[in-house]
Amino acid sequence: HKIYIMWNRMNSKNKIKISTLIVARNEEKNIKACLESLEAADEIILLLDRSTDCTINIAKNFNCTIFEGSWISEGIRRNEGIKKCSHDWILEIDADERASKQLIDEAKNKIIKLEDTSKGYFLVPFDNYIGNKRVRYGWGASWGVTSKPCLFHKNSKIWGDESIHPSLQLNYKQGVLVNRIDHFVDKNISDMIQRLDRYTSAKAIDLRKSSKKLPPLWITVRRSLTRFYKCYITRKGYKEKGWGFLNASFAALFVLISYLKAKLENDQESPKS
Repeated sequence: HKIYIMWNRMNSKNKIKISTLIVARNEEKNIKACLESLEAADEIILLLDRSTDCTINIAKNFNCTIFEGSWISEGIRRNEGIKKCSHDWILEIDADERASKQLIDEAKNKIIKLEDTSKGYFLVPFDNYIGNKRVRYGWGASWGVTSKPCLFHKNSKIWGDESIHPSLQLNYKQGVLVNRIDHFVDKNISDMIQRLDRYTSAKAIDLRKSSKKLPPLWITVRRSLTRFYKCYITRKGYKEKGWGFLNASFAALFVLISYLKAKLENDQESPKS
């Protein structure tokens, strides 16, 4: 009986297939390493949004299916990418992230052990890098994550239509993986500053479009200070010394600068992301 169960599980594992989804725009510097990390994937879907660089030419050297188009928000284009995937279970990663064969194998092993494989999602832990420096502690909120629901059944995840950091509708958490995704967030502090500018401009557009009235400035300042405390103290950013202080500072500034841009600047075209 035990031999039959083991054989049945091994047979089921062979039937489990995972689509890998990459949604990107002008990622010629990252796409090669990302695709190389996904050699064990059963299917790679690359959705390119208004790319004008050499991303598509590089991707054509890999076994991936490429779709091009133009979408008005990050969430809408990600939902479109999910629809393009052939398999029910999807691993969604960005061009500056790297997966591994071990992660994909673990994902399949976790899925076949589910009582119901037709729903749910798994959190995947992250190792974030600034340049070659791994910064594990102190990430949070809108400035970075320590884990994301990257592995999911296609009916269990829907993105919102916000311009930056779109909301998520998730259905039925199934667990957490052990293997990590490597995320190369920024090259250096200058990159961090440029990212802050892009993120706050996009967030300001969402704030102006929102039907909610902007709160008083003092409330936003308080939220910024709370954000710093959570990243630096609660999420142990202090363990990363100067890098942890920087991350906590940028997380706090994201809230404050987004508010001030929404309050003081006129509407402008959504920044490139």
